[in-house]
Amino acid sequence: MIAVEKRETEGKGSLYRMLWRWHFYAGLICIPFVIWLAVTGSVYLFRPQIDAWIDRDIVALERAGQPATQEAIVAAATKAVPGSTFAGIMLAEESDQAARVLVSDHGARTRVYVHPDTLAILKTVDEGGTWDRWVFKLHGELMMGNAGSIIVELAASWAIVMVVTGLYLWWPRNAKGLGGVLYPRLGQGPKRFWRDLHAVVGVWVSAFALFLLVSGMPWSLVWGNGFKMVRDVTGTAPISQDWTTSSADEHAEHAGHDMAAMDHSAHGGASIDAIVAKARALDLAPPVILTPPTKTSPLWWAKSNAQNRPQREDVALSAMTGEVARRDTFGGKHIIDQIVGVAIAAHEGQLFAPLNQVLGVLTALGLITLCVSAFVMWRRRAPEGVLGAPPPIPDARIGAGLAVIIAIAAVLLPVLGASLVVLAVLERLILRRWPPARRWLGLA
Repeated sequence: MIAVEKRETEGKGSLYRMLWRWHFYAGLICIPFVIWLAVTGSVYLFRPQIDAWIDRDIVALERAGQPATQEAIVAAATKAVPGSTFAGIMLAEESDQAARVLVSDHGARTRVYVHPDTLAILKTVDEGGTWDRWVFKLHGELMMGNAGSIIVELAASWAIVMVVTGLYLWWPRNAKGLGGVLYPRLGQGPKRFWRDLHAVVGVWVSAFALFLLVSGMPWSLVWGNGFKMVRDVTGTAPISQDWTTSSADEHAEHAGHDMAAMDHSAHGGASIDAIVAKARALDLAPPVILTPPTKTSPLWWAKSNAQNRPQREDVALSAMTGEVARRDTFGGKHIIDQIVGVAIAAHEGQLFAPLNQVLGVLTALGLITLCVSAFVMWRRRAPEGVLGAPPPIPDARIGAGLAVIIAIAAVLLPVLGASLVVLAVLERLILRRWPPARRWLGLA
């Protein structure tokens, strides 16, 4: 979004002026979404702290009397949600925490908080309606399901174009000193101030912004599913992917597991209490979810859902003896899954928290600053009655090198490629032939 005044581009090459137009239109598409993603993403960065605050009333319980058995706790939880079946236990991290049991009703999961001594039901929470799931859906899907996911992916793809073209426009060609390049020049009027603020913040935040944009792609619907297809073809696909590409996929995964669940009391093996004791002794990174055997997998699974994904580990326990039957560590995953896992942990601010969280917030504030400064510069420069886009280049031609770059970008970012085709057709067939639209958009 590094906007440049018209006279500052006079005498520049056609490539520079063409990328200036690309930068302008990319920013125009992205600004509202970038602000949205920055705000919602900043909230999600502090998930551990917010979770602890929300659960503060059930973390330090008054303990009195003999603790109830895990069997009794599970029975109390399923009774609290009529028609439900046992889907898992979230292992307590402290002795005075409430027991948290997951129950399922045809794939719709509910988290039941049970007092570990009295079996009183403290509260029930719809797993799909927790605050973090709401923020997750707001951030990645705009609360619109798959359609919202595609919109966010489109905005993120154009934001990548915006950052890359902005760096090209910023690159100091004839700069005299570092003023306006690495720090803003003050006291030279509002025009220079907004231009320098935009350029300097842009260059400092660009690497972090690109990382956030690229590391978010595995979650997106089109790119994420394309990524899975490539891995299937190349034989690098994991047995179970550690992230989902949509809320619908996540719900289907839970429903499939819960529909295959067995009656845990009928397996004739180790008791739930024995299995829970074995799982606690594993000392996995919290939060840890212990899921019962299913019709397709006669094993208990203790799964670490730590946001710092390199700390995650999944351990299978024998339903008969409770002994460890299998152990899946982060280091044992395919290198692709390790790279994505590290990137996701950093994206969520948990790879090296709390510094990771601070960097995430500073990046978000930088992106918001870019959006605000770009809007101010645009409105200060734009003439009345027109969009105020950078002037077109008469008889401009895309060179072979740029054409190859555009083609590669369209393949690597398929939603971007599709939007380029749609925009090209729309411009050629409608916008250029309609005089009011042609004048307002600044088309040749």
